[in-house]
Amino acid sequence: MLLEWMTALIAGLVAFHFIQKHTFPYFWKDFFYLTKVARCGVILELYKKTSKVFTVMDKFMQQAEKIPNKPFIIYEGDVYTYKYVNSRSNKVAQVFKTLGIVKKGDTVALLMNNEPDFISVWFGFCKLGCAVAFLNTNLKSKSLLHCFISCGAKVLVVGADLIDKLDDILPNLQEDHISIWVLARESQRPGVETLLDKVDIAPDGPVPAHLRAASSVKSPTLYIFTSGTTGLPKAAVITHLQSLKACAGFWAYGATKDDIIYIPLPLYHSAASLLGIGGTIELGATCILKKKFSASQFWSDCKKYNVTLFQYIGELCRYLCNQPKKEGEKDHKVRMAVGNGMRQDIWEEFLDRFGNIKMCELYGSTEGNVCFMNHTGKIGAIGRSNFFYKLFFQYELVKYDLENDEPVRNEQGFCEHVKNGETGLLLSQINSKSPFFGYVGNKNLTEKKLLRDVFRKGDVYFNTGDLLAEDHENFIYFKDRIGDTFRWKGENVATIEVADFLGWMDFIQEANVYGVEVPGHEGKTGMAAIILRPGFSFDGGRLYEHVVKHLPNYARPRFIRIQELMEVTGTLKQQKFRLVQSGYNPSSVTDPLYFLDESKKCYVALTQTIFDCIVSGQMKL
Repeated sequence: MLLEWMTALIAGLVAFHFIQKHTFPYFWKDFFYLTKVARCGVILELYKKTSKVFTVMDKFMQQAEKIPNKPFIIYEGDVYTYKYVNSRSNKVAQVFKTLGIVKKGDTVALLMNNEPDFISVWFGFCKLGCAVAFLNTNLKSKSLLHCFISCGAKVLVVGADLIDKLDDILPNLQEDHISIWVLARESQRPGVETLLDKVDIAPDGPVPAHLRAASSVKSPTLYIFTSGTTGLPKAAVITHLQSLKACAGFWAYGATKDDIIYIPLPLYHSAASLLGIGGTIELGATCILKKKFSASQFWSDCKKYNVTLFQYIGELCRYLCNQPKKEGEKDHKVRMAVGNGMRQDIWEEFLDRFGNIKMCELYGSTEGNVCFMNHTGKIGAIGRSNFFYKLFFQYELVKYDLENDEPVRNEQGFCEHVKNGETGLLLSQINSKSPFFGYVGNKNLTEKKLLRDVFRKGDVYFNTGDLLAEDHENFIYFKDRIGDTFRWKGENVATIEVADFLGWMDFIQEANVYGVEVPGHEGKTGMAAIILRPGFSFDGGRLYEHVVKHLPNYARPRFIRIQELMEVTGTLKQQKFRLVQSGYNPSSVTDPLYFLDESKKCYVALTQTIFDCIVSGQMKL
């Protein structure tokens, strides 16, 4: 009898396994992943109901006590242990506490490239209970000043290699009595204080714990600037809640304390700071911090430091694929990569060339309240959903009118869902489980990201501005970005901000900026349709000087189209859809076209020869 029962049980298990594998092939991967999501959700819900929040900084200090001598950061061959970074950040905190320049609740700003002291300064201010604003090191003059003012910072710490960026705005900052510190031992600029000499002699004892204590999981800890859909960069509010979610990313994908994590992305972005540094802390792992990504050094670094996990953006992987092939390209220990923006063709080429690396694509904006994670490694997908996942993240894909640049509304005035496989605008419901904290300063900026009365009167959704599609297996795919933002060289570009800068030129009456695809490149590069003022002619040399002076490289329009009349939609918005569709081929566009020629330092006429060189890849942008 026992033998019969055992035989029946084994047969049943085999049958269940066969049915599960063919009917629900992702069951176990989904199960283990959702178990981790649920665990994080329970912990965060408990934090919401208590006055004591265990923050990422608390976790770091716990790790510094638990594994003091373990390498936390390796930078240019030098090792910085958890104990060292904890001690050095204490010194930073002691300097500013002793001087009484900042107090708990104040905001400070960092303008620094990747280096270990970026983290020491960041953590030092966190220990004083300050919110820290990360400034994009590519920004110039007006944009940089705007970012600083908008976050309400009282103190600015700038890296020694970036002090020149302040020359244009230093008088403005000093007029507002901003305390400016350079991470150096000497300063040639009056009114700019030196920090390193003071850190050298400061005590390394901890500051009182009550200063860093957070009373709410929803209180801000960081401000990270994002080029949104309108105007100048906006400071997205990053709360302890968002930080805690982000630092669990590597863990959710299956990373462990034994992983060596390679971070070549800039720390002023949330991917490197929240997911990268935060994720390293959560695991108690070690990270290799790179000052700047280098395609030629990437794999040699991975081999030298025994890297097992690296962070990426799609552009990074494309650069690696474009490198000359070498022997032993699969001879490394990398088993996992986490990032976003990977094109399917690059994905396939990357795996074929560099080996069986689990590519963990994810989706989520800095300020957004929805996240997708491709925990299965399905090529091309940015994430995977199911019934249980929607209990955590209540999102919808709705029909979108590309030509009029707005969601489709039915006769009742509500949005309509798309069918499986169809492309739709991603909206995420705002509620207690998925809050949207918006942007600091101007409430209008936050309001513009909201979509109201979507499916019923009174409901509110976060408008991601992204077009996605979900297939019959619940895999989610990124299709395009709508409206007034596009992505180029790994950075978001706000078209209205660029158009405003173009409008400073006396010969430009109106500018309409949009993104166009370039073969062999990730994302879209900038193009501007302009109308000349009556009596003026186009000056490619002056325009080149203007954009180089005021715009970072990734935001400069590569193509200019001169029109006699600017088209608008039915709601009087500038028409972008037809311009994007018509592209920049001089054989099909009758309007005059110009191209930003770096070698000639001028916008030159876009000839068919230049166009052919661009699309064939002979001319790199």
